[in-house]
Amino acid sequence: MSTSLLRVTDLHAGYGKAEVLHGISLEAARGSVITVIGPNGAGKSTLLNSLMGTLPTKGLIEFDGQSINDLTLEERVMQGISLVPEKRELFGTMSVEDNLVLGGYRQLRLRNAQWRSRMDDVFDLFPRLKERRRQEAGTLSGGERQMLAVGRSLMSRPSLLMLDEPSLGLAPLIVKEIFTIIEILRQTGVTIVLVEQNARAALAVADNGYVLEMGEIGLHGKASELAQDTRVIDTYLGAAKK
Repeated sequence: MSTSLLRVTDLHAGYGKAEVLHGISLEAARGSVITVIGPNGAGKSTLLNSLMGTLPTKGLIEFDGQSINDLTLEERVMQGISLVPEKRELFGTMSVEDNLVLGGYRQLRLRNAQWRSRMDDVFDLFPRLKERRRQEAGTLSGGERQMLAVGRSLMSRPSLLMLDEPSLGLAPLIVKEIFTIIEILRQTGVTIVLVEQNARAALAVADNGYVLEMGEIGLHGKASELAQDTRVIDTYLGAAKK
């Protein structure tokens, strides 16, 4: 069995005739966290959308040793791939609990009789969601909405969880909490692809990192080594090393 759950080779993608990604190659080992950092407009969200199957692509995307190039978004979800988008895309007029129930669709389709028990796991990770389970999602704070978006994805018991800018717009204390949750999730065996502008926090939690610039991988390697790289420090981390 391959140690890589996700392997991407020479990926090209974009919108119409405008190519955004130019030959991206990366991989994520089972149970690892990889992060993709880079400036606005580098193609980070395009990368995640391509992996999720919402954009036409060229190149090879392998999941669990098999090509998924021809699979639809729904089929990729059924394979165990989940994306928490930057905009979170919750159902604002529905309760927290109902949003989570919708996230369990994959397990329901797989005829897992215990699929609802996953909600208890989500509430253990995010106690505030349990307190607000009857509350409309649209009335939650920004941090709570992010927790709900992550929790909804976890309801499907994904093997691969992709997070698009999970810290965007959140207060520092909530950001710290979100990254703590990412570390906890890694311990459960889920593989995580983290796209994040907070490069310091992302590299601190990741095993390996990729620097995406203008649709191409400029640097890649162990996250701890990238965090000490002069170019990464000057461009993304500031002068102070940690």
